Amino acid sequence: MTWQGRLETRENLDGIHETPARYTAGFAIGIIAIELIYPKMPGNVANATTYPFPVLYRKVTFDVERLFAGDVALKDEILAAARELEEEGVRAIIGACGYFAYFQREVAEAVNVPVFLSSLCQLPLIKTAVSAKKKIAVFAASGENISDTVLRQVGTDMERVLVVDIGGLPEFHAIRYGETTLDNGRLKRALCEVAADLLKREPEVGAILLECSDLPPYAKAIQEVTGLPVFDFNTMIDMVYHAVVQKTYYGYF
Repeated sequence: MTWQGRLETRENLDGIHETPARYTAGFAIGIIAIELIYPKMPGNVANATTYPFPVLYRKVTFDVERLFAGDVALKDEILAAARELEEEGVRAIIGACGYFAYFQREVAEAVNVPVFLSSLCQLPLIKTAVSAKKKIAVFAASGENISDTVLRQVGTDMERVLVVDIGGLPEFHAIRYGETTLDNGRLKRALCEVAADLLKREPEVGAILLECSDLPPYAKAIQEVTGLPVFDFNTMIDMVYHAVVQKTYYGYF
């Protein structure tokens, strides 16, 4: 594996550089995104302005409900997208839907860069960090499909997991079913109400994980309502980026 190095000083820029022959460069993070048309707010994984670093997208064209169900017939298209991103030089591959988790292991074996297809990949880390007396609430776009079957693909299971289905919220329909108009404020308020009601019923929740790649725009509001750590796709992507693009530190000692 050959990675282009960081160019941090004038001396680096003035040197002689040899890189793989590609028509673009500098994309550390590659993202597989489903072709689903609706307004994608800043913070959404499919909105490139979310990130302070460049990302490269590859489109897959199937019904998201098939992905929710883990349809094995989707595997070849997902593998092809991952291989294309690797060929373009990305250093890590993300999937812009939590249910890409069904294919986490197969894609990780098919390419030579790290693969984090789902926000659910963070669940073992969260379980380690939070007291064993606490539950982790997973806000899911299709709650019925969060099960041991999908969680085993990311190295965990349903133990201590409390599923909160948000896919049925009327305010979420624009996202789930690909509508052209989204009432962003109304959706944020609905999610905050769900979060507040959850803690009233389940005070032992110690952290929240947002499965859906469309939910990070609402993570801050959910945290303000609950006071809990909120994990989402972007907490994962930021971690992955800093793992594959380490930096030189400057300062005083």
